[in-house]
Order: sequence, then structure tokens, then C-alpha cells
Amino acid sequence: MRGEILKLITLAKNKKPLPIHEKVTITDIAAEGKAIAKVDDKVIFIPFVAPGDVVDIQITRKKSSYAEGKAIHFHEYSDKRAVPFCEHFGTCGGCKWQHIPYDEQLKYKQQQVMDSLTRIGKIEAKETFPILGSAKTTYYRNKLEFTFSNKKWLTLEQINSDESFPCMDALGFHIPGLFDKVLDINKCWLQNDLSNRIRLDIREFCISNEGYEFFDIRKQTGLMRNIIIRTSSTGENMLIVIFYKNEEEQIEKLMAHLTATFPEITSMLYIVNEKCNDTITDQNVVVYNGKDYIEEEMEGLKFKIGPKSFYQTNSDQAYNLYKITREFAGLTGSELVYDLYTGTGTIANFVSRSAKKVIGIEYVPEAIEDAKVNSANNKIENTLFYAGDMKDILTQEFINQHGRPDVIITDPPRAGMHDDVINAILFAEAQKIVYVSCNPATQARDLSLLAAKYDVIKVQPVDMFPHTHHVENVVLLEKR
Repeated sequence: MRGEILKLITLAKNKKPLPIHEKVTITDIAAEGKAIAKVDDKVIFIPFVAPGDVVDIQITRKKSSYAEGKAIHFHEYSDKRAVPFCEHFGTCGGCKWQHIPYDEQLKYKQQQVMDSLTRIGKIEAKETFPILGSAKTTYYRNKLEFTFSNKKWLTLEQINSDESFPCMDALGFHIPGLFDKVLDINKCWLQNDLSNRIRLDIREFCISNEGYEFFDIRKQTGLMRNIIIRTSSTGENMLIVIFYKNEEEQIEKLMAHLTATFPEITSMLYIVNEKCNDTITDQNVVVYNGKDYIEEEMEGLKFKIGPKSFYQTNSDQAYNLYKITREFAGLTGSELVYDLYTGTGTIANFVSRSAKKVIGIEYVPEAIEDAKVNSANNKIENTLFYAGDMKDILTQEFINQHGRPDVIITDPPRAGMHDDVINAILFAEAQKIVYVSCNPATQARDLSLLAAKYDVIKVQPVDMFPHTHHVENVVLLEKR
């Protein structure tokens, strides 16, 4: 491993070096979180710098219309800077904005939403609200996935040091752009400390005991593949350990150890995944100890979250997001509501008390089963759920059968909505659409298509992920 890296460094040194631009002022933040500078009218994208920094930039990639680079020397630091609090900052692929104060992060996220609406969607909203920040800026996530690898990522400082690395096993996050390299995480600030204790204990156990080889994704060998840790606002905790092979003795030994060590884990599960990819949606989940789900709670409603269920990863902000969605919908109790991409039916059940009937549609069958259970457990009788591809379920025939909705709530994945779905929405002619999005760019694209019949009335950005460039946005549309 170390030899491979040194070889790559040698090859890089033998290449013709790309130019260095000296004393360049960073001017702005780009849509994907990198900062912007201009040299000779060419835009350069640079990570881990802030507007106002004056730096020397080493170009790393040149294109006809732009370039990418990295800061190799700071001449002046911006007054809009914060001290990163994580030891893994700059190497780990998450929390790339720790060097930017949180109030400044919110300004850039608001700007990102508005730029997407105006430049991509050509949308002018009648009313735009200031972004709603997150009360918690650390330990706010309720779900994290960590990867085992026998090829630990080494920083240049480690490579150039006298330190030896007899053990190259890692349990942590993938290095951005490198599918087979994993950064060994000592402490992550995203999830509560129980998450850190579980991860470190599993790593130590697997290294100290025979038969727990860390996964080699290139060779497809090893036993230990992934772990997923889910927590809830009700104090319940789920651990899913993913093995590559069904080695019963090793599985039993590890799972028994974890059960004894962490009584806080209320849902102890494992999966044997022999596929080439890490997705678990098509895998059998074994309940080793406890329940096969954890519960979230909002306004007295309880939501079952299974191992394959989607749920907003910032529980506190999810509540705020859903309250805004309900407020924008303006329900009076007489409306038929379609909830598209309903997940485990959280929004559908959350707004059901204010509607006559809510119909939820979701791709993942297990999530729909959870949605039905959530309705039953909360004694909600005015919901109906369907599983299947949105463009195949939401058709003119479906709308004719179930009735034209008064309100459509849609919360699609980052890719936005398929053209067939947008056409079905236009056919449905709901009086209101509440569009919840985790990607303002694809949301703006979809809004431009919905503009054939709808006006954008309200825009409310919501920050779910502090220290990242990601932002949620809620838009209210009304039929002309």
C-alpha cells in the first residue's frame, strides 16, 4: 500500500507541473461547496478556502472554460473563517465547510437556492423567507454508514513520517473519488458519542481477534464489510453489521460481544451481503437481538424506522421541515392530498390530521410497509399507500381512479422528478403543490416545467446539514 502511494507520488513528480498563481483573492462560494477565484477571466474552483483569503493556487486540472486547484500557501486569512474542530477535516469527504462560520454558511446556502431558482428555473417567487438554520451544528445526524477496508488511506504527512504502519485496516469513510480507499476515523462529530464508541469497539475487536479480515473491494475478499448506526430522538439505537460471507462462528462471536457491551442498542441486526455493491435494499436482514426497528416521535405521532427505511437524517430539523410543509399546504380538513416519494409515510401521516385523505407513493416496498404500520400504530385511518416506481404508479388512470388531488406534496431524490411524473402532476391540476427538495438545481429545473400551469408563491430554505454545502428547500406553487 505504502509502496503504491510512493510510486504514484514519483509519477506525479515526473509529470510537467501545472501552473501556480500567486496572491489570488478568493471571491465567492460555488454551488457544490468549493470556493471561486478568477485569474485572467478564468474561473478556478478551490476547496477548503473562504472568500477573502489571499492564496497561492496550484492548478490541478485544466478545462477550456474553468480550472480546479488547491491552496498551497496563505498570504492573508479571511475574517470570515472559523477554526475546524475535527482532526479529519481536509481529508474526510464530509463537513467541508468547518472553516466557514455557521452564519456565513447559511448566507451561501440561501444564495445557492436563489441562484438556482433564478438562473436555472428562471423563477421569480412572490415571497422568499430567510433560511432556517439548524439549532445543532454537531451531533445532528441520526444515521451514519462506515466501511471496512484493508487499505487504509495514509496522508502525505504519514507517508513522509518515520511512522510504520503494520496494520492497514480501517473502519471509516471513503476518500472522495477513490472507491477502494477508506479513511480510518477516530472521532466523528456528526452522530452522538455512542456511535463513536460502537465503531471503535468493533474495529478493535476485529483487529484483535482472528477471522475478521477487513474487506478488499478490488479482490472481493474479507469478512467485515460495513456497519450502519441509526439513532432516534426517542433514545433508541440500531446497529446493522454487514458481513461479506456467512461465517456463522465469527458472526455469533462478534454479535454476542456487541450485545453484551452495548445494552443501549435496542435493535441489533446483521446482513450477509455477497454482492459486489454495498446496497442492502435487496438483502435479508437478520434480527440478532431486540426489535427490527427504532421509533421517531413528532407531535405525539410515532414513526417506525426499519433498517431499509428512509428518514430525514437530522431529526430536529426534519420536524421543522415538515411543519413548514404542512403550513405551506394550508390544509383545512377537506382536502385530498397526494404525497409523492413518501418514504415511510412520515409527511403523509404528519399532515393526515389536517386532511380528508392522504395517498402516499414510494419506490421501496419495505418503506411502504412501514408507512402502513405507522398509520395503524397512530390510529390514522385516512391514509392509503402504494409501492412502485413513481412514473409507473402516478398515471392518468391512477388519478382518474383515486380522484384529482387538492394538494400534492412531493419530496423526490436528488435527481428530481421524471418528466412522466411532472406530466402526471400537470394533468392532476392540484390547486397547490408543495415541493420539498434536497437539490435546488434539479428542483429549479422541475419548477420551470411546472410553470406551464403554476406560479411559485413561497420559498423557504432549510439547513439540514451544517458544515456542508447541502441545503433543503420548500416551495409552494399555486395553480393559475
